[in-house]
Amino acid sequence: MWSAVGMSASLALAGCGAHGISVTLPDEAGSPACQSLTGLWPSTVGGFPARTVEPDSPAARAWGDPAIIAICGYPPPPPSTLECLSVNGVDWVVQPRSNGVQFTTYGRSPALDVLVPSAYAPEPLLLPAFSTVGAALPTTGRACS
Repeated sequence: MWSAVGMSASLALAGCGAHGISVTLPDEAGSPACQSLTGLWPSTVGGFPARTVEPDSPAARAWGDPAIIAICGYPPPPPSTLECLSVNGVDWVVQPRSNGVQFTTYGRSPALDVLVPSAYAPEPLLLPAFSTVGAALPTTGRACS
């Protein structure tokens, strides 16, 4: 089995306010690749419409309640022994979290993280919604094996 080691919890949900879901953007969220995602985000994920994210950025989106959160701009994960899934031509490293699953694109730089709360189990069934966004990010030559 293939996967990535030493990944930190890369999505930080600071809380929900009256104006939207607060997220912490990574350093590369301002990269041209992440900034170009504006028109590629899905309008719905799992049947849930998009929610407001603060700060407003082309690199971050959310859907549902509890929120499914996607953020572009993380360093690509290194090879490891974590599970790696290929969905519609995009590879994802799977990292279980206490409240759901974190999926990180593999072989893409910058990387895209998608945090899916356990309320949406089985969580991998939501990954096809992010195929277009993930495929738009530059490849590094690495792939699940």
